[in-house]
Amino acid sequence: MATKMISKVEGNVLVLEREFNAPKDLVFKAFSEAEHLKQWWGPRGWVLTVCNLDFKVGGVWHYCMKCVDENQGDFFGFESWGKGVYQDIIQDEKIEYIDYFSDAEGNESKEMPSTQTILYFEENAGKTKLINRAVYASPEALKTVLDMGMEQGITETWDRLEEHVTSLR
Repeated sequence: MATKMISKVEGNVLVLEREFNAPKDLVFKAFSEAEHLKQWWGPRGWVLTVCNLDFKVGGVWHYCMKCVDENQGDFFGFESWGKGVYQDIIQDEKIEYIDYFSDAEGNESKEMPSTQTILYFEENAGKTKLINRAVYASPEALKTVLDMGMEQGITETWDRLEEHVTSLR
């Protein structure tokens, strides 16, 4: 059974926590290798059609999520492009990056807020607690992404991550 994601808003920071039934090196690998990301990144009914990953400090992850679920109405066929620029990486411990909405060429959106994302991986008894600190320029910028349904999207994405890492054990 999947563990529940804990979500807290602290001003302009969204903190998400969840435990995964896998060691932290495996959970870290799921975030740091394109072949893993393609298996789980995105909400249910979405797939990564593009996943260009240069996982190193200063490197860029450019990706496209596409809705392939006809039951999602107007979202069916919709593409959502993103771009992460890695700031800090500590193997099996921490990944820090700036996450942008982008276009197919990797140009960052000026209309949508960017996110300073810091992922922490903490192992205890063979399980991994993932802590995601998402820092926004303002509480209003955070509200913009929350109003888009971002929490549900991350919940579904992390459910898929749990399924993926569990299948590799």
